[in-house]
Amino acid sequence: MNILLLGSGGREHALAWKLAQSPRCDKLWAAPGNPGIAEEATCVKLDAGNHAAVIEFCQHQTIGLVVIGPEVPLVEGLGDALREAGFAVFGPSKAAAQLEGSKGFTKDLCERAGIPTAKYIRTTSLEQAWGALKRFDPPFVLKADGLAAGKGVVIAQTREEAQEALAEMFDGKFGAAGAEVVIEQFLEGEEASLFALTDGETIVTLGSAQDHKRVGDSDTGPNTGGMGAYSPAPVLTPQLQAQALREIVEPTVRTMAAEGMPYSGVLYAGLMLTPTGPQLIEYNVRFGDPECQVLMMRLKSDLVDLMMACAEGTLGQTAAPRMAGDAALTVVMAAKGYPGTPAKGGAIVLGDAEEDDDAKVFHAGTLMQDGALVAAGGRVLNVTASGATVTLAQAAAYRAVDEIDFDDGFCRRDIGAREVEREQARRSS
Repeated sequence: MNILLLGSGGREHALAWKLAQSPRCDKLWAAPGNPGIAEEATCVKLDAGNHAAVIEFCQHQTIGLVVIGPEVPLVEGLGDALREAGFAVFGPSKAAAQLEGSKGFTKDLCERAGIPTAKYIRTTSLEQAWGALKRFDPPFVLKADGLAAGKGVVIAQTREEAQEALAEMFDGKFGAAGAEVVIEQFLEGEEASLFALTDGETIVTLGSAQDHKRVGDSDTGPNTGGMGAYSPAPVLTPQLQAQALREIVEPTVRTMAAEGMPYSGVLYAGLMLTPTGPQLIEYNVRFGDPECQVLMMRLKSDLVDLMMACAEGTLGQTAAPRMAGDAALTVVMAAKGYPGTPAKGGAIVLGDAEEDDDAKVFHAGTLMQDGALVAAGGRVLNVTASGATVTLAQAAAYRAVDEIDFDDGFCRRDIGAREVEREQARRSS
């Protein structure tokens, strides 16, 4: 079949790489794509916000499956428009995509369904938010309600910091996303991510991962869209994963279906592993970035089969995803200035990293300019490798990082460090 993949980041490069491996994929199109994706697909200029143009393209190219990578087109209802036009779509409806599009929507759903999550208050004005702070103890978790490119969460250590952050949020720091702010109780524990595929009824797990959000080593500096990840996340034990499925993911899917918003696609649950068990931090309605890169590195099943089963409601009759036993780890190479104003146009020479059998370089924010590869975004490359352990995957990824010539780039040097320490402790015990 012919497949259209929408998006241009590292997540989409990883998806393109895996989709192109399927014997069911006759021709893969990507819109708009990037230089890395262009190695796997035919890139075309197509605005995902122009639903009519996307539908016309799909009709003209006889597209059998549309894969929507980023969250914005999903929240804006592109999936609905395509389904109404008769196309199979991997990704939720506009109504179901509220799970990511509105933090308040998700918190309210958790309350209705009895899903474990932090206590919260939704606020729609600065005055109301300052008043709500009195009901929480520091540190304070402040979340812009809408989409903010992974940067709309502030953890304030003092009441004064929280008041200042709230003033900035309601003053437009995150645009329309901050018109409403959710204030939450701070949860203690370690974070992990659980990924599930669903057709609205059947649910299958795809794997776990652990992301590194802060820009600097040892989790310092501002939050980013993600500076690296590894999979699986052993801290999410089989017992904890089963508990998270039973108490968080399954009631979410059941409640969405019961309320007329059946969820189809990948459901990414960000979890806090607290002393009393997993609690939901947030949902994403698409593959994480850079978590997708490590999941695709480990996926052994045919991705097209899984996506079509989600789209057609046949997941219950499809073989469960098979994941490699090896670990995978990805390191984000970002442009200097990120997550503020990144330097653009910096030359990139992949060198031996491109030929490294142990690693794969996924393009996130790159551009071909006068025949040369240059940086064109904040997060520029995702250097991904696998290994029998996280320790070995980490070593392979950083070897490949060190083979890349990117003067305007930087990366964290401690991706996976916590799990590497645990592996060392287990070996020495």
